[in-house]
Amino acid sequence: MTEQPGVGHATRLDSITGLRWWAAFVVFGYHMLVFAPLPASAASLLQFGHFGVTFFFVLSGFVLTWSMRPGTTKATFYWRRFARIYPLSLVTLLLAIPVFYSFHPDPADWWVKPVSIGILLLSVVLLQGWSRDPAILFSGNPAAWTLTVEMFFYAVHPFIAPVVARFSKRGALWAAGGVIAFAVLTRIATLLAPTGWIAGLPWPILRLNEFVLGICIAWAFRLGWRPKLHPVIPLVGLLVYFLVVADTPGIDAIDQPLEVVITPYASEVVTVLCAALIIATASRELRGRAGWTASKPLVALGEWSFAFYLVHATIIYVALEVFGLQPARWANLAWFAVLLVVATAAAAALHLGVEKPLETRLRRWQQAKSSARAEKKSAAVGG
Repeated sequence: MTEQPGVGHATRLDSITGLRWWAAFVVFGYHMLVFAPLPASAASLLQFGHFGVTFFFVLSGFVLTWSMRPGTTKATFYWRRFARIYPLSLVTLLLAIPVFYSFHPDPADWWVKPVSIGILLLSVVLLQGWSRDPAILFSGNPAAWTLTVEMFFYAVHPFIAPVVARFSKRGALWAAGGVIAFAVLTRIATLLAPTGWIAGLPWPILRLNEFVLGICIAWAFRLGWRPKLHPVIPLVGLLVYFLVVADTPGIDAIDQPLEVVITPYASEVVTVLCAALIIATASRELRGRAGWTASKPLVALGEWSFAFYLVHATIIYVALEVFGLQPARWANLAWFAVLLVVATAAAAALHLGVEKPLETRLRRWQQAKSSARAEKKSAAVGG
């Protein structure tokens, strides 16, 4: 891809890496409710933890575009993405299968499914997310359906990013606004026809707007956009929005009229606020004011976040199997702490023992193969 003159070269954004941990953490809190629920006042907010995935989808488009380099072939890009996610995906799938599958499942263990080789094979090749059937969508490692979405994003990025790269800074921002408007129109269409073809589209298609929004924002950044937005503003926006739409005891009577209007657009509102959080955090770091999310401990946790995301649900359901469903109470915060430590330790081990070394090995293999091919071609031309 040919870059425009003046396009900045990407630097590592540690504060963004640190944010990845918090996105994974809120997903963890959401899944903990199946084992150790908290009282209604807290559970009503934790139920929105699944929106951490929205943050990851927007961030994926941002990071891939922020870090892209001219001259990288599609084959190299695809191999690097494969090396990045597939080895760990396969290992965590193997860890999850004994927890979520049985040849003779006990009906009381509602999370355990009967073994189906065909369905599990879809998980092996990361195609399960193209189905809207929960038995397929959440097959294998239930958290890994998002990898189907990510694989689709990786497939289309080399085609979408060069188009966005033709835009000026203002054009990229207008494109971002257009993506948001399109997402809202899509939501309206699904509300008007909940059983229509748009509502039935597979998740990789319906979530594409989040990824493309990240692409547009990143390109504006590469052209020098540095808005002065404090990260606290989108964070407060997210908290206020969730308080309004949650079934929060004590304030429902106050916010109910507003809740009826904005709840159907939860995905779009959260997408915009997640994008704003990425914008604010990246902009501050690039202006020399990296915050606490750029600290070494949080950066390390952010680097482990992919492994944490893929293994945490398996650990939670093991606890559910061993200890049973806990009654809703504040004392369950102790379970949150214990399983958070266990999942974080497992994530560190998987990152250091599987994810990082295998990615490095696969990338070096590809580089060596490319170098050998180039030398052979050069020798043929020279001869």
